[in-house]
Amino acid sequence: MTDKKYTEEEVAKIKDRILEALEMVIDPELGIDIVNLGLVYEIRFEDNGHTEIDMTLTTMGCPLADLLTDQIHDVMREIPEVTNVEVKLVWYPAWTVDKMSRYARIALGIR
Repeated sequence: MTDKKYTEEEVAKIKDRILEALEMVIDPELGIDIVNLGLVYEIRFEDNGHTEIDMTLTTMGCPLADLLTDQIHDVMREIPEVTNVEVKLVWYPAWTVDKMSRYARIALGIR
């Protein structure tokens, strides 16, 4: 298989679709997706389809890491350009409520 060369515009559109797919990954404790919770820090997509997702958790000992990672792998199957996914848990910068979208704060009753 030859590696396709994507333009910057194509990569941006693929990343947008990846982000949309990640909005389907719901934190079962909070009932809100990981994007609106501000848990997704960075998405790197390479021409060969290798995709790395840097994300954090609300707490370092969060028992949901494996569940969320499995859900991420499931939704990435919907993106044909993504050939494999590596989810990297990062702890810096530390997650705070400030990283949540306005939608998530309203849904959780946080001002």
